[in-house]
Formats: sequence, C-alpha cells, structure tokens
Amino acid sequence: MNTLRNKVQLIGNLGQAPEIISFENGKKLAKIRIATNEVYKTPEGEKVESVHWHNAIAWNGQAEIIEKYVSKGQEIAIEGKLVTRSYETKEGEKRVKTEVQINDILLLGRKAEGEK
Repeated sequence: MNTLRNKVQLIGNLGQAPEIISFENGKKLAKIRIATNEVYKTPEGEKVESVHWHNAIAWNGQAEIIEKYVSKGQEIAIEGKLVTRSYETKEGEKRVKTEVQINDILLLGRKAEGEK
C-alpha cells in the first residue's frame, strides 16, 4: 500500500425509507441506514447470523439519486469515507456520531416491493 486512505465499502439493504433534507441554499442531504449480514460458524460448528447497522449520508447529486431511486428494503452498494461529528442534545448531553459519507452508490438487485 502506497498510501492509506479513509475508505469504506458496504453492500446491504436499506432498513427504512431514506430521509431527505432540502436546505434553503438548494443543497440536499440524504440519510440512510444500511443493514449488512454476517454469517459464520463457531469452533463447535454452530452457524451464527448477525446483522450490523450502518448510518450513511449523501449530499447533493448522490442525495438526489437516493431520493429518486432508493427505497426501504432495496439492496445497494456504497463507497465513501467515515466521518465523525459531535453534537449536543436538547437535554445538554454531548453525543458523537460516526457515519459513512457516500461518494458512490450502486443500485443492486431488484427493486423493493412497492418501489417507484
């Protein structure tokens, strides 16, 4: 490896409909949650399945693609980078959130049931 990079690639299914936010300056933000599945066997040979949830965001052009073509249950592939932000809740608690900031998205498989 010549250089190390902050790069994430995931293939999974949307757990809920995308949340689209339009700003006054014309920019768009899409927020999605992607479920990835992992299947492995324990040393005793028992099959274990687990689901991992990932928060992801997309801006502008990628957000518009998500808004128009992506729906709950659909399988997608994303590539991006991890970003971490901190914020304060209404109760004054400090929180930190890590998300995948999407650079590329690929729609996979068939459309989810009831999709546009």
